[in-house]
Amino acid sequence: MKDGPDISRTASMMGDPARANMIMALMSGLSLTASELAREAGVTPATASGHLAKLEACGLIAATKQGRHRYFRLADNDVADAVEALTTIACRAGHVRSRPGPKDEAMRHARSCYDHLAGHVAVDMFDHWVSRHVLAWHDDQVELTRKGRQFLAGRGIELPALDDGKRPLCRTCIDWSERRHHLGGSLGAAILALIDDNGWARRVADSRALAFGRSGERNFVAWYSP
Repeated sequence: MKDGPDISRTASMMGDPARANMIMALMSGLSLTASELAREAGVTPATASGHLAKLEACGLIAATKQGRHRYFRLADNDVADAVEALTTIACRAGHVRSRPGPKDEAMRHARSCYDHLAGHVAVDMFDHWVSRHVLAWHDDQVELTRKGRQFLAGRGIELPALDDGKRPLCRTCIDWSERRHHLGGSLGAAILALIDDNGWARRVADSRALAFGRSGERNFVAWYSP
């Protein structure tokens, strides 16, 4: 037997189509009930309970009881990062249900990717910040520049609190509909929280899509433009 972690058990948990649909539904960043996840997976509530028990035992999801319901979420950012990486690999390999990227144009424009912004709007922001030297590439890692720190401090982002966290400040993801980079990490999460707090976009029911109002998107672009 080989030494080290056994990735086959974790991979098999994600490999079942019903469980994979549940995990992808939780990539919205929302906590969902067993009934909601059963609908996402296309299985009966009893079957869903069995799948959820396996996912929880494997450390991929966590549950919180509130009233009569248990609400399920991804266990942590490591799980979300792994799912994002698998999504990108699946698209690159052509393992898609239809054409690459979401069919829904609203999803292609803006959506939540666990706890950060994805889609066309997110890619535009990332490209703009690189061109204006708010972000800079160092080898294959992106970092916040000194200019970027000054700029974001003036835009109300509490960088010291983000620096003290366990997560990387900046992390890049290949956007699976745009096929270009968007921003994750603790800074990406803070930006999505700011969008929610300012009411610039609203979450579309039963979807990961984010609907920006005309003024909301204009205000967001003005916010991120140095």
